[in-house]
Amino acid sequence: MEKNTKNTHNTHKPTKKETFLKSLKNKLCNISEACDAANIHRRTYYSWIEKDEEFKEQVEATKEGLIDHVEHQLLQKIDSGDTTAIIFFLKTRAKERGYVEKQEITLSRPIEDIDFEDI
Repeated sequence: MEKNTKNTHNTHKPTKKETFLKSLKNKLCNISEACDAANIHRRTYYSWIEKDEEFKEQVEATKEGLIDHVEHQLLQKIDSGDTTAIIFFLKTRAKERGYVEKQEITLSRPIEDIDFEDI
């Protein structure tokens, strides 16, 4: 007698939260687009964030992953000599070395003489 050899693999149907998390990654952490892709309302997302600490941590990990990805892309641009990327990096990560834009204001009269109510 032959045994029944049907495919008995567990087929896991993703939960709404799992679907959302996958969509969040695919949509580059755009909440609105991820909600649309997962077919949930934005309020549902915020409710999950508020009530489910594990879900909240998974969302934060996804956001951190996106930052890592973007940083990697920026560093590749820097390595290729992209001047704009180099300047951006220096202005945001090397301020202590003087790579920061400052605005200078030259007063036409002493500050005590300026009536700020008129401005």
